[in-house]
Amino acid sequence: MTPKTLHSDTATPPDTATTVTPAGVPAPRPRLVVGMAAGQLGIFLALLTPILVSLQLKIQSILPEDDQVAALGIITTTGSVAAMLANPFFGRLSDRTASRFGRRRPWLALGMLGLLVGLLIIATAGSVAVITVGFVIASASANAALAAFVATVADNVPESRRGKISGLLGIMQNLAPTTGTWIAKYFTDQMLLLFLVPSVIGILLVIGYMLVLPDKPLEHKPPREGFKAVLRTYWVNPKQHPDFAWTWLSRFLLTLANWMFTTFRLIYLQHEMSLTAASATETLAIGVLIYGLVVMSASQTAGWLSDRFGRRKPFIAVAAVLFGVGMLILSQADTIALFYCAEIVLGLGFGTYLGVDLALVIDVLPDPENPSKDLGIFNIAMSAPQIFAPALGALLISLGGGHNYAILLITASLVCLGGALAILPVRKVR
Repeated sequence: MTPKTLHSDTATPPDTATTVTPAGVPAPRPRLVVGMAAGQLGIFLALLTPILVSLQLKIQSILPEDDQVAALGIITTTGSVAAMLANPFFGRLSDRTASRFGRRRPWLALGMLGLLVGLLIIATAGSVAVITVGFVIASASANAALAAFVATVADNVPESRRGKISGLLGIMQNLAPTTGTWIAKYFTDQMLLLFLVPSVIGILLVIGYMLVLPDKPLEHKPPREGFKAVLRTYWVNPKQHPDFAWTWLSRFLLTLANWMFTTFRLIYLQHEMSLTAASATETLAIGVLIYGLVVMSASQTAGWLSDRFGRRKPFIAVAAVLFGVGMLILSQADTIALFYCAEIVLGLGFGTYLGVDLALVIDVLPDPENPSKDLGIFNIAMSAPQIFAPALGALLISLGGGHNYAILLITASLVCLGGALAILPVRKVR
């Protein structure tokens, strides 16, 4: 994409302009908030459905049982490397894009299109190698869209509203896997539709957001940057910005714990509960529905309370502890009913976390005027664990006979505790 020089006469149209807060950030109108929620739902619906269900069923369709865990670990790890590198890179491009369509819209559109292409490659693949290529394309493209999307939140939401918006987006992020899992339930024997339907719905939702997004273009083309500047895309000095560093570490640990189990969630049900693929998918759909409803309630409540009391850290700490307890319950689960109980506790923990996470992240950004690059570095804390989690999870499961999920879940609960402790040294935010 070639940047173009633009002028101020292409600024935000009147129908999306609102009263400006003292901090200088426009207070978002309801249509923008609704569009933002739809965009979040769309991106994660298209991205998480393959990770939670479709990819595992695809692997099961071409490989024997003994090879499935290792293949899933390789594919998801490779895709996570692509996601980790893509997010800050495209975030920096987003900050510097001088297009008449704005800084963020082009990358939202291109990212979702690339995600669709990657998913179609996976759906029609006949080997692990081709699936891996498709997942790399899908992961990198989704993170191009995600980097631009998260920057639109920093661009358009004032500090006093960030908890509520963070809570709302947390609801949408968890409504996505719930919706995707239920969609997948009806297409377990139709591989192309299993990948295509969630992604098309996601694209349409993102398009809806793009239509209401006030995305003011850059007025001047940014100067060219050298190779060293590109390398700085992936670095923020932790000594100069310790709050940023501690918040990053907390997110990294909590995400690592989450993905250590989530990657193997469907296989866990099949192995531990002796369920068929169809029964496990249905059980997972109900579990994710329960989890999603609890997350949505906890997320909105935590976001509202966080704004009300002007505090973020206590909510993160409580969330991490709850999530760790949920993992411990799963480690002892031997019935579907106990699995559902664990989903409730996990939902309370993760919902509380999502209710304040984005608000906390934006509050400690080193450069609020150009947020997308630094938000991209924050998103490394979400994508990098996905590199290590599948391999670490597969290693822990393989200990003691090949199906040792208890060690996996106990380790994940300890990692959650580390995530709670990491947030305590943050000083800028209470």
